[in-house]
Amino acid sequence: MTRPLEGKVALVAGATRGAGRGIALELGLAGAIVYCTGRSSRESSAARRAGGAPFDLAQRPETIEETAELVQATGGSATAVRVDHTKQSEVEALVGRIEREHGRLEILVNDIWGGDELTEWEKPFWQADADKGFLMLERAVNTHIITSRHAVPLMLRKPGGLIVEITDGAGMYYRGNAFYDLAKSSVIRLAFVMAEELRDSDIAVVALTPGFLRSEAMLQHFGITERNWRDAVAKDSNFALSETPRYIGRALVALAADPNVREESGRGFSTWGLQSKYGFSDVDGASPNWGAHAAAQPFGMEQVASHERFLKMFGPLGRES
Repeated sequence: MTRPLEGKVALVAGATRGAGRGIALELGLAGAIVYCTGRSSRESSAARRAGGAPFDLAQRPETIEETAELVQATGGSATAVRVDHTKQSEVEALVGRIEREHGRLEILVNDIWGGDELTEWEKPFWQADADKGFLMLERAVNTHIITSRHAVPLMLRKPGGLIVEITDGAGMYYRGNAFYDLAKSSVIRLAFVMAEELRDSDIAVVALTPGFLRSEAMLQHFGITERNWRDAVAKDSNFALSETPRYIGRALVALAADPNVREESGRGFSTWGLQSKYGFSDVDGASPNWGAHAAAQPFGMEQVASHERFLKMFGPLGRES
């Protein structure tokens, strides 16, 4: 098995579940030394239980230790560190530990989210709970800024670094809720801004989105498992084009292993766009193209129209795949 990232040190901030876990697994398989961070730790999980509300993080059973053990079980190297990325002191301590143990950091993945239980889909911004919205922005945007500003000085010590901002959606269309939209579009813009400010360095910064993610919470929501996930297609036909969390992991590994990734700095990418370039597949051998599928649906056309309205007002914020 090829290990294109052999020996590279990677930090996956927000590796407990979903895309973060899938990314950590694939980085480990590719040979990277992976630090898995997040708040959901066995040390603080006494109140957690399986079987709760699918999108209520307080009820989710996954932990960062479990993610690290899954990486290790495949022969990869992983360390779990409990970190609240809203707290600068904890992030500073994390980066200090990576510096002491390896003296370098080549890959940073900002996947911190924590906003599912805070999103009020049916309410316009003037009716939504402002405290929930501001907390979402703190968790999903402030954390990315905090983590990057502490990690970048260590990354600058060695050429060839990569920062990946994980988002939702490959465009600047309206995402259905004001605070959710601000959170997801802000990290796309953050990737662009960091790329500009790191232009004279050898660090590339990109944004990356999955398609319809078949996360642990989504599987529970549909009452299925990864083994029988196709049973959910009868409930939602869009599920036929869903992706495992490891699909975005494979997309990220392909980017990180590309010797010319520096030329892509400042861009936004999708799993399906990178698949067409690098030719990887999901764990079941499929290569779902969520972008093509979504564009053909009524909701997809609404996104296209929203994106076009945005461009007419402000022009493009950056290139997209």
